[in-house]
Parts: sequence; structure tokens; C-alpha cells
Amino acid sequence: MITFIVIWVLWFLSEIMLNRLRRANYSIQRDHDRGTMRLIWLAITLAIVLSILAANYLPARILAWPYTGYAGLAIILAGMAVRFLAVWSLGSRFTVNLTISEEHRIKTNGMYRWIRHPSYLGSIISFIGFSLSLNNAISLAVILLVVVPSFLYRIRIEERLLINEFGTEYREYMRKTRRLIPWIY
Repeated sequence: MITFIVIWVLWFLSEIMLNRLRRANYSIQRDHDRGTMRLIWLAITLAIVLSILAANYLPARILAWPYTGYAGLAIILAGMAVRFLAVWSLGSRFTVNLTISEEHRIKTNGMYRWIRHPSYLGSIISFIGFSLSLNNAISLAVILLVVVPSFLYRIRIEERLLINEFGTEYREYMRKTRRLIPWIY
């Protein structure tokens, strides 16, 4: 059980640190967020609490395989790797709040060659891994019904901002890539 708690805590703390360290500089920050950051944190908090309660009080195993929980932990770590690779590849242009700086350019290489939002994909993968680590179908449903829609809403807001800023260039990039899943969505 200690392995589970350590990975869950590291994952959650990494998100808090990212949120604190990667905010846009106040000199370039404008309110393009439309409350989506608050919505995501609310959805995350609600989903984690409901998922843990479901796992403790409403047993509904996803798989009878004894290593499902450990597979879930591996998926959390894989999601973290995808997210932090996306953050690292954007460098100083990555911020947790929706902001366009003067040096902002559309990234079209690396993971961004196939999908437009690998950072969000990494987060979603980690949340799916979390529900698998709990091995609870209700927890998985909570993640899919609470967390994923909040990310999809934020993606729509972010893409509107990028279209407004980059116009045809971003629309062309959208035509060539998918939002989250290469060749599918």
C-alpha cells in the first residue's frame, strides 16, 4: 500500500508544483482562462474524493487480475512522463494559465507533430491510471464523467485563443493534427 500512496502523492504534488512554478508572468498575463483552471481543480478534487470513496464503499472491480492496481500506478507514471515531456518541450512558453506571449509560436514538432495537447493527454492518462490503481469501475466512470469533460472544455477555450492569435496558421495546424489521440481525436 505504501507504493500506492507514494506514487499518488508524488503525482498530486507534481501537479501542485507545476501549477505554482509555471504561471505566466503578470506583465503578459491576461484573463483568457474563463475560469477553466478553477473548473479543472474543482473537477480533480471532486473526482479524487469520489473515486476514493467509491473504491472504499462501492466495490466494483475493473479486473480480477491481482496486478491491476500496479498496472494503474505504471499508467499514472506514464501519464506524468507524457505531461512533463510536453511541458519540457514547450519550455518557457508553457504556462498553466492561458496566455500568449510575444515570443509564442505554434509548436509543430515532437509530440506536437501528432497531437495538439499532449500535456492534457498526459493528465488524462494519469487519471485513468489512478482509477485503475484503485481497481474500481465506479472510480473510472467518475474520472471519465468529471475530469475528462473539464479538460475538453479547457481545450476548446485554449483553441479559440490560439485561433484568435494565430488565425490561418493555427487552423492549418489543426487540420494536420488531432487534439488528444493521434489519427483519431
